[in-house]
Formats: sequence, C-alpha cells, structure tokens
Amino acid sequence: MEEILRKFSEVVRDPFSYGRNLKAASGKKMVGYVCTYVPEEIILAANAHPFRLFGTTGEMGKADAHLQAYCCSLVRGIMEEGLRGGTDFLDGIVFPHTCDSIQRLSDLWRMNVTAGFHLDAVLPVKLDTESARRYFVEVLGRLRRDLERELAVTIGDEELWRAVALMNELRANLRRIYDLRNDNPALLTGDALYTAVKAAMIMDRQEGNAMLAELAQAMAASPEKSPVAAVADRNGAAAAGKQQPIRLVMAGGICNHPRIHHFIEDAGGAVVWDDLCTGSRYFETPVAGDNDRLEAIAARFVNRAVCPAKHAGLTSRAENLVSLVKGKNARGVVFLLLKFCDPHAFDYPYLKTALDREGIPSLLLEVEDPLPAEGQLHTRFEAFLEML
Repeated sequence: MEEILRKFSEVVRDPFSYGRNLKAASGKKMVGYVCTYVPEEIILAANAHPFRLFGTTGEMGKADAHLQAYCCSLVRGIMEEGLRGGTDFLDGIVFPHTCDSIQRLSDLWRMNVTAGFHLDAVLPVKLDTESARRYFVEVLGRLRRDLERELAVTIGDEELWRAVALMNELRANLRRIYDLRNDNPALLTGDALYTAVKAAMIMDRQEGNAMLAELAQAMAASPEKSPVAAVADRNGAAAAGKQQPIRLVMAGGICNHPRIHHFIEDAGGAVVWDDLCTGSRYFETPVAGDNDRLEAIAARFVNRAVCPAKHAGLTSRAENLVSLVKGKNARGVVFLLLKFCDPHAFDYPYLKTALDREGIPSLLLEVEDPLPAEGQLHTRFEAFLEML
C-alpha cells in the first residue's frame, strides 16, 4: 500500500512530467480539462487521455496580467501554467460552461495560449427538466463531433461503452475506498485519500484504476483495520481513556490543500466523507442503463449531486449535505472554500442555515495560496473540535 500511495503522491506533485512521459510512452493525444462536468468517457473513446488541470501554487505574475486579483487561485493557477508553457504537451483543452471565472478563463486561454485546440461545452445550468436533459445530450453529441474533427478519429458506440465501463469501475473503486475509510478512518489519512483522488484525474485511467483497486484490496485485507476490529479497538480505546477521532464531513469546491487534513487529524478529527469536486462528486452516480450512450452519460450528470454552478431545486444541495452528515454519523461540517469563489460563497449562508436547523455545527474555512500559518489553522480546528 505504501508504494501505491508514494506513486500517487509523485503524480500529484509533478503532474506535467507524468503527462509528458505518458504521451511519449503511449502515443496518445492529451486533452486537458478543468472541471468534473467534462465527460471523460468521450475523450477516452477518442483514444485520447483526459488530463485534469489544477493550476500552480507558486508565483502567478503572468496570470495576474490577464485576470483580476479577485479571481480564485484555481483559475489564476491554471492560466499561469498555460502562459508559462507548462501545459504545452496538451493537444487540446475542453472548457465546460460552469462558473463565470471558468468561462472567462476559456476566453483568455483561447486568445493567449496557442498550444492545441480549444473547445467549449456549453452545458445547461438548470438540470431538473426534460428539456435540459435533451439539451445536455445535444451538447455531448456536439462535443463528440468536435473531438472527432480535432483528433481525426471516429468515436463509435463500442468505444464509448468501453470508456463508460472503465470509468464506472474507477468510480466504484473510489467509492469502495471511501466506504472502507468511513467504517474506520484509521485505514488511510485524509491527505493520502485526497491525493489518490487527484491522481486518479491525472493518471492513465487503466493504470490508475488498477492501483485504486489494489489500494482498496489492501485496505480491506488488513485484519487489524477491519470494521469489526475497529469496533473492538474503539471499545479498547475507551477503556484506555483514549478518544476516537471526531467524524466530520467536508463541503466546498476542490481540495487543493490535502495537508489541511493533517491539521484536522492532529486536532482530533477525521473527515469521513465529503461533498467536493475532488471527492464524492467525481465518483458518485455511475453511468447506468443500456440506452443511447450519450443519453446515459448525460443522465449521470443530471442525476448526481450538483455544485453551485448548476441548479436542480432550491434546496437540493442542503438536503444532500444534511443527508450525508446523518448517513455518515458525522458530528460537524467543515466548509472548505477557495477565496473569491462566488458560487460557493453564495450557497454557504443557506447551507449553514439548513445545518443549524438540524443542530449540526459547522466551520467556514476560506483558503488561498499560500495557506494561513500552521498554528492558526491548528488553533481553529482544535477550537471547533473542542466545541463538538
């Protein structure tokens, strides 16, 4: 298990080197994307590799010449890497229609980053109508044709189903890892978990899927870490006067700072589940059914839990978050929001109100690069967990 986690860490630490090496070894075209609303199955069916961009955490002088300072660090970081030439191994990039900042990033990328083709997938915002579902299918069909043109390939139905099967298996392995860790958080640190999720969005999907399956198998095979043994351990720990970690759910956009989990765990907590784009929203809701391939892919996006960039009812996000907290037997919620991320900031008050109504405490943490001082973070988490 240590070797798998080390590999995931290496990929996340230097994703562009991994991408260049993968392209040289496989001969596949590399297609960048910036959001989980991009259908990876269509890219895979084109015999190309979907490569998730997370930006940089370093100096952003080039991006700042094009973007306002109040754009989130994710958008500025992706733009910085494009202007620096770090993404020059990409053969193209797909931008989905999500938040305003991502849409403006698409415009700026098209005008200033010349490497590879540029495609926009203008997805519907309101998802809970039949017309939205039909429109979603039409957008996916257009993306399929655009990729066929840009990559000079034909994307057949059989290729699409093979890609669907691969991604469904990858999602199932991530779900299994989450379930095992939910039963016993001691199986895997939060840092390692979120590094694995991010690596899965970067790596060759066959390779990443095999490693995730091996990780899940290793976690399940540890007798001292099994759910039954965990119950006995809790009883033993209680007898010894030790405290089990306080179970938490994390909500927000992306977790670009896995080290935050170190501070939470050091203060006595454990994030047992999440509502994040670099977490459960990536793997939940498999592509189901044996109908039209694009309709099945569209149905997954329509039916999964939404982020603030999409709409499926006035209270759907709050209901999902409350259900997660109760279903995972968690005692509180940590909101992890990127500074200047307006969609998540707009949603936060009504989400907090819904949690307050159910008597569920929450902590708001707005992060930017660099992170606040370690002592400050530790103090905030320690005070929140003491309150719980």
